[in-house]
Amino acid sequence: MEYKIIEKPAFTFAGVSKRVPLQFEGVNNAILELAQSITPEQKEEMHRLQNIEPYEIVNVSYESDTDFLEEAGELTHLIGVLTTKDDISSNLDTFAVKSHTWAVFPNEGSFPFTLQDTMARIYSEWLMTSDYKLAESFSFSFTKMDEAKPNYAYSEIWIPVIKKE
Repeated sequence: MEYKIIEKPAFTFAGVSKRVPLQFEGVNNAILELAQSITPEQKEEMHRLQNIEPYEIVNVSYESDTDFLEEAGELTHLIGVLTTKDDISSNLDTFAVKSHTWAVFPNEGSFPFTLQDTMARIYSEWLMTSDYKLAESFSFSFTKMDEAKPNYAYSEIWIPVIKKE
């Protein structure tokens, strides 16, 4: 699997979040509803706060009832941006992240299948054979749809990792 290792200082995710069903395949309608609920004011504030790479709207999944090991229960899903700024209003939810090493997995193809397949392969293949293990049980990703190709996208999945001993 193609990946790169990146060091990142501490930062905060700022955006909108809610508990959603954990779903491994297909479009999660609860996440679609969350995306549609973002107000113009929230979008404007996220744009103002965004100051650390990747400069994209990201999807963050954390606080899984099953630690992402089985398709059951719920997780917290946040749609937002990465920031190191402190002046975040109460209109946005936050999730603080300490400094980490990140394994970044670029992928391109049919959406959402390729993104979900890459995530499954990270857990079932890459973590089993790499020199890294999960640092914490959460991840984030972003997706850029290709307007020239229906249901085709470039995505990146970011996983916090530490070297195995």
